[in-house]
Amino acid sequence: MTTWQSRVDDVWARADEVEPSELVRLVEEAVGDAPAGPAAFERAGSFDATDRPELAEPLYREALRHRLDPEVRARAVIQLASTVRNLGRPDEAVTLLTDLLDDDAAGLGDAAVAFRALALADLGDERRGLADVLAALAPHLPAYTRSVSAYAEELGAQGTKR
Repeated sequence: MTTWQSRVDDVWARADEVEPSELVRLVEEAVGDAPAGPAAFERAGSFDATDRPELAEPLYREALRHRLDPEVRARAVIQLASTVRNLGRPDEAVTLLTDLLDDDAAGLGDAAVAFRALALADLGDERRGLADVLAALAPHLPAYTRSVSAYAEELGAQGTKR
């Protein structure tokens, strides 16, 4: 793990203990010598965590213009989608997350499904969101996997197709 990444991890580990302005400053300091893409991603996250999505959005977009490892790229897409949803653009969030789900190289598909369900609910398509979440949850259940999968399929068939 790189030195800057260790510093960032330390900041995020105590994020709940510091004031919002302090969190932004600490992240900014921690990414001082980080590559541009990861630095933009971490800075965006600090603005998101301090309820300033309008400052986070351009930084997520900047991060995504750089080469990021697959997990960081997936996290950046998920966090950007959550941000644009919070800024009143759930359609864009659904598109971003659907594209990510089509290529889930980082294994964050369940997280993407959860955030897409929130955006679908904002669009009035709660049934499809619930169907997606149940379908993602079913394989993790110790019992009733088949039943929950069937209910998810039934809900999805009744929901609006996008």
